[in-house]
Amino acid sequence: MRLTSTIAALLLTTTGLFAQDMTDAERADFRAEVRAYLLENPEVLMEAIGVLENRQAEAEATRDERLASMNAAALLDDGFSYEGGNPDGDITIVEFIDYRCGFCRRAHPEVAELVSSDGNIRVITKEFPILGEQSVLASQFAVATKIVEGDEAYKQVSDALIALRSDVTPASLGSLASAFDLDVDAIFAEMESPAVQQVLANNRALGDRMQITGTPTFVFGDQMVRGYVDLAQMRAIVAQERDDS
Repeated sequence: MRLTSTIAALLLTTTGLFAQDMTDAERADFRAEVRAYLLENPEVLMEAIGVLENRQAEAEATRDERLASMNAAALLDDGFSYEGGNPDGDITIVEFIDYRCGFCRRAHPEVAELVSSDGNIRVITKEFPILGEQSVLASQFAVATKIVEGDEAYKQVSDALIALRSDVTPASLGSLASAFDLDVDAIFAEMESPAVQQVLANNRALGDRMQITGTPTFVFGDQMVRGYVDLAQMRAIVAQERDDS
């Protein structure tokens, strides 16, 4: 609908330019002819919409590639974010996640399958809580776990949080930590620390610079994918990135 309105506006503007030097009667006849032609040949309008969509997609892809390149250091080597898969992989996937995001949950096992079955992919997780207080609480807990207990514990907690269907509360987080035999008190004490707040602030600033407004958002090499993609699409993107490298 938005594109149709845009095309209509362009047609009206163009028609107006042609009609500037016409009399009122000539202008009315001209507009009637344009309208009649479009009604008789609606495929012209659809073709114009298709061209506009392609141009917009190309412009967005170029913009996103530039954003990924400009922010490569923060994406790939921020000194904190969890890294999994093959650390020497030829392709790096960066994923911005929110533990309360349904599409993040849907993508999670597919990302795991991609990384496991490929064997040559490094994956980096960016905590990006944007869906409310429970999202923030979950990310604070995950980041604090990484600081207190290390990467292996973070991975366990992160996987558990993405699968969690109940509310994120201190009680549920405490139960989760106890299930993995983690130091609950130390993790809770760390959650409000400047270090945890700084990690989340850095990720939010990075997301703002990259114009990320939703999760999941992926960066495959230089290619950004805004939103959920299934396993087959992920594999196709990885293959394309390898062909282009």
